[in-house]
Amino acid sequence: MYILSFIHKIFIYLCKIHLNYITMDHKKLLLCGLLTLLLSACHADRLVSPNGQLALTHTITPDGTSLALHYLADTGQVPILEIPSVGITTEQGHGIGLTFKGVRKDTHEVSYTMLTGKRRQCSNEAHECTFIYEDSLGAEVRLVARLYNDGLAFRYEIDSLTSDRVARELTTYRIEEGRRRWIQRYEIGYEQFYTPHTTPDPNTNHLIYPALVEHEAGIYTLITEANIRKGYSASSLWNADAGTDYHVILGRNDGPSHTGSWVSPWRVLIVGTLADVVESTLVTDVCDASLVPDASEWVRPGTASWVYWAHNHGSRDYQVVSRYIDMAHTLKLPYVLVDWEWDVMGNGGTIHDAIAKADSLGVRPLVWYNSSTAWTIGAGGPLYRLNKPEDREREFAWLASMGVAGVKIDFFDGDTRATMDYCIDLLEAAARHRLLVNFHGATLPRGWQRTYPNLVSVEAVYGAEWYNNRPTLTDRAAAHNATLPFTRNVVGPMDYTPCTFSDSQHPHITTHAHELALTVLFESGVQHLADRPESYLAQPLEVQRFFTQLPTVWDDTRLLSGYPGQWVAMARRHADTWYVAIINGLDTAQSIPVDWSFLGRDDYRVTTFGDVEGEPRAWDIHTDLSLPANVDLAPRGGFVAVIR
Repeated sequence: MYILSFIHKIFIYLCKIHLNYITMDHKKLLLCGLLTLLLSACHADRLVSPNGQLALTHTITPDGTSLALHYLADTGQVPILEIPSVGITTEQGHGIGLTFKGVRKDTHEVSYTMLTGKRRQCSNEAHECTFIYEDSLGAEVRLVARLYNDGLAFRYEIDSLTSDRVARELTTYRIEEGRRRWIQRYEIGYEQFYTPHTTPDPNTNHLIYPALVEHEAGIYTLITEANIRKGYSASSLWNADAGTDYHVILGRNDGPSHTGSWVSPWRVLIVGTLADVVESTLVTDVCDASLVPDASEWVRPGTASWVYWAHNHGSRDYQVVSRYIDMAHTLKLPYVLVDWEWDVMGNGGTIHDAIAKADSLGVRPLVWYNSSTAWTIGAGGPLYRLNKPEDREREFAWLASMGVAGVKIDFFDGDTRATMDYCIDLLEAAARHRLLVNFHGATLPRGWQRTYPNLVSVEAVYGAEWYNNRPTLTDRAAAHNATLPFTRNVVGPMDYTPCTFSDSQHPHITTHAHELALTVLFESGVQHLADRPESYLAQPLEVQRFFTQLPTVWDDTRLLSGYPGQWVAMARRHADTWYVAIINGLDTAQSIPVDWSFLGRDDYRVTTFGDVEGEPRAWDIHTDLSLPANVDLAPRGGFVAVIR
């Protein structure tokens, strides 16, 4: 802005002093030249959010275009994030040599209903600027920026493409040294830990969304993306050239070329307090509206029993699967998941027998498939049943005819364009047959749960199944669990497969109340309970009743307090019942103050589930009319309150 003002002063000075000594034609040339200099040497626009708390500055200099985001606090302007480079280029050279042409301003409002998620009724509003450029090939290129009360979303649009492909994105996020950040290293299944650090890890250059950054004054930014359509790859972050710079890099894009207009996914930055970040629906706010018009008639969120955690190869065995069907029936859970290798089921029955038994008991089965795009050699089956359009139509029709409620599809090939197209094909085909979908071994949800409401969950998390594989989670689970509500689960449903009271191959050292709290803290349209039937059925009747009544879709979500890795206190409401879950991420005891004023009234019934000091696998259960001003948490402990 200072440079712009300086150039403007020079322009006025030249107009006043020198125009009397040159001809009219030269005056016109000088004026045009100076106006061009004014626009191309430095142009700046400022956009403010509807609530006046966020400000975005768009600046053009000879070096390119940049964005800067600020939080307007009572104490002054807090720098949030600089985006020193924006833009996108194609193989044929579009997006290069941009000339700024102008800006178009607008407002944007959205209001919609979700069938799953942290909030049923969602709404948001934004102030929008479309920055218009012309590239060296004469095509119009646009940067569309929307500044919401809870963050920034921006995307790129290019016209007049002819058999062209996007080659590179220039978007770069600059995070100042010393800012604490929680980012995972890249792995195609998105199953790593969020390790807090204040400087980049020189041994980890490739990183994934979402990335959480802590700024001064208790303000945070969560970086992610949203609204990937067919023909687009997902993206991730690269941090190698400069310690402060995180470059957006695109997944492999080797599909058909584009002709006509091209629109990128939204780059999304959720900004505000931790509560603002956790409660935000910005990822779905910017996504396409539902393409499944009849979804509300058949998409039913709920809880499922799940065999894999205790019995890795359990779905081979009809007798084992039967016990999980019986458990779902006893606890009145709507679903049972039959996992991998059901195609070779034996020991008294087949998949047909398992489905028939579930149907007879009023339990609807969900059935596992291998996507057959990543791990196939030595992998469990069934394999290659969904890859071709005609094959998946036949398979999905067969499942629907037997009363199967949905599919869990596993082992995808990362963030490539081919994988994104395949996922969308699967969602659309499943919707035609009224099947729910759960993606495992898959990339992060990026808002598809709004466009395709039959997407009820996605793994993309280092979850409880890892107790089955490695000893790592035992010591890290408490802090990890207390980080996920601020990071991974903000952006979409998360199939962590929570709540284990017994042990898998490797033990857990979180308390019973901690484990129970995860079923509320972790949002998933279908919540898969991982433990053995005999473990759940050995719990007190109050705990069993909790599972019977547990909702998996929420009318409201509020973060009461917390800090990544240390503790989380969260309230979720379903109809007229609030569920409050608190967990301790530390190996030492904590006392957490709780402000219950969000209830808005004092006539309620309360059931609380807590820990017994010194006995992590014992329950302290009360039904009364009072709520504690402070909740005392055992090391790695937890607390749940059900308030009606």
